[in-house]
Amino acid sequence: MEKLSLLKVISEIYSKNENIISYLKSIDNRKNNSIEDILISYDFQAGSYTEWYKNDPHLRDETVSYLSEVINKIGEYSTILEVGVGEATILGLLIQKLNKKPERSYGFDISWSRIKYAQKFIKELKLENVNLFTGDLFTAPLKDNSVDIVYTSQAIEPNGGREEEALKELFRITRKYLILLEPAYELADEKAKVRMKEHGYITKLHTTAKKLGYKIIEYRLFEVNYNPLNPVAIMIIEKNSNEMIDDPMCCPITNTNFILSDTAYYSPESMLLYPIVNNIPCLLPQNAIVATKFLE
Repeated sequence: MEKLSLLKVISEIYSKNENIISYLKSIDNRKNNSIEDILISYDFQAGSYTEWYKNDPHLRDETVSYLSEVINKIGEYSTILEVGVGEATILGLLIQKLNKKPERSYGFDISWSRIKYAQKFIKELKLENVNLFTGDLFTAPLKDNSVDIVYTSQAIEPNGGREEEALKELFRITRKYLILLEPAYELADEKAKVRMKEHGYITKLHTTAKKLGYKIIEYRLFEVNYNPLNPVAIMIIEKNSNEMIDDPMCCPITNTNFILSDTAYYSPESMLLYPIVNNIPCLLPQNAIVATKFLE
């Protein structure tokens, strides 16, 4: 996390509307995006997606409409999770559009500031039983087979080269269906493929899912495409675990149970404490505090 010392400089870059991730990658001369790069870039952008949606809701509404059609046809579920929830401009609208409302909905993002805006957006929509927190998609703070429907909307996108890690972790926490709206490198033309590689995007999600032996029940270009140079595909993976989990959240390092206090989540087994800051649970692995005497 050495680049955190550069936030003042990065703030000036952002104010000039320059690409933060390109700058961060240039520091250590890398082609792929690091988690630190993504975290910093996304946190500076917090608030922009809510503003964009309110100024021009058409594309978001269209995305949610098609995604809700998919989920409405998919079968029984009681819980749903968006990984990389951002400002919840998809999750919130999706809950409203679903024929069967989830009993509990979850969303996590690597950016604390994005979750701040997500909570505000969910409150404006007057939705209940929506649990939002920070988390890393490679070390999700959720138990195995704990959420019926897990989905992403271009959350895996910037993690080129880590497709297998991402798929294994998301498949781990899924109980019934994993739905991925992600860049379709395999279906893109040459110009789009060049751009995807330049941006450090994923290039082999579908290929990797097949290699892992997952049951892919649908893979095609998605109806809504924000950028012709970044075509998005929908991939639906069926799992159908019979395990029932009442409380899905857990320590992201050890996957052990949490106890909730007024100010933190605590795992007695791992003896790690995760703070709740302004009503936002901070469940990234680097947020962990060693607290062996917390219960004394």
